[in-house]
Amino acid sequence: MKIETIAIHAGNQVDAATGAVIEPITLSTTYERGEDGGYPSGYMYTRIGNPNRTSLENVLSKLECGVAASAFSSGNAAGAAVFQALLPGSHVLAPTDMYHGLRNLLNVVYKGILEIDYVDMSDLQEVRNSIKENTKLIWLETPSNPLLKITDIQAITNISKEHQIIVCCDNTFATPIFQNPLKLGADLVMHSTTKYLGGHSDTLGGALISKEKNDFWERILKVQELSGAVLSPFDCYLTVRGIKTLPYRMRGHLENAKQLAAFLESHLQVEEVFYPGFGGMLSFLVKGGEVKAAKVANSTKIFTQATSLGGVESLIEHRATIEGPNTKTPRNLLRLSVGLENIEDLIEDINLAIS
Repeated sequence: MKIETIAIHAGNQVDAATGAVIEPITLSTTYERGEDGGYPSGYMYTRIGNPNRTSLENVLSKLECGVAASAFSSGNAAGAAVFQALLPGSHVLAPTDMYHGLRNLLNVVYKGILEIDYVDMSDLQEVRNSIKENTKLIWLETPSNPLLKITDIQAITNISKEHQIIVCCDNTFATPIFQNPLKLGADLVMHSTTKYLGGHSDTLGGALISKEKNDFWERILKVQELSGAVLSPFDCYLTVRGIKTLPYRMRGHLENAKQLAAFLESHLQVEEVFYPGFGGMLSFLVKGGEVKAAKVANSTKIFTQATSLGGVESLIEHRATIEGPNTKTPRNLLRLSVGLENIEDLIEDINLAIS
């Protein structure tokens, strides 16, 4: 099946009891045992499994060309499960411009437990030079947040295989519509499903998809089961519903972002534009420094100044403020999540705010 068909059908099944075309939400936390003490339905307790979660995990694994998926309560919870599955003392290589939420997770929660080095993932020699005997994980984020840097996933995975290092790629920005890291050699893919997969800014979640059902994957699943970082049935339902339109939404995000990036590149008040040529995310540097950038963010009418991304509505954000005093993000950078409004309206909104 092609990806549009997978998105619509792989996360849904006709309800056997009623014939409902859309799978119902199963809110029960517990399931009936059989006479032998087993579970005829395959479900025991919703922390361990739920029909809505199964449906979401099925469509995720097929979209990312993996063999298994697991849905988490947030993107950070998904990342944490990977970090927790590592043995204490393991060395992790992460990108210098890693998403600040996961970076803070490593720096604060796993301080003294894991050894972390941040490297420029576009510099393959730096990556090679940073590998140690205890390096167990390379974490990739491409395109990166908020500078939209691109990493050569296949080149990194070729290096990782020489040293038997696990590679996990955050594919939140690109989505499986534009990029399949598992096909390029990655072992795991991570998503904040809150973003493009859910697509409507109304459900929080995360996911991991694995290329193999190996011991490390089993450790991740055990971490999730015992810690309880699972996605609720209702959020699973909403995410499955959002995924059904993902291929078509991403085409709209792409077309709008391309046109807006081209406009900004020619604007006299714009210093530099960061856009990789695909997806709906872009960032740009405003001439006039942080004060002017803040004024632009406060002046838009259609772009809402808010955190997060990937919804149908357009958002604008001054990332350095959000990321705090230790941010590496330029103080005059604005990040845009380009939505699905009419592109002429979006261009006019940004133009008036800058001018």
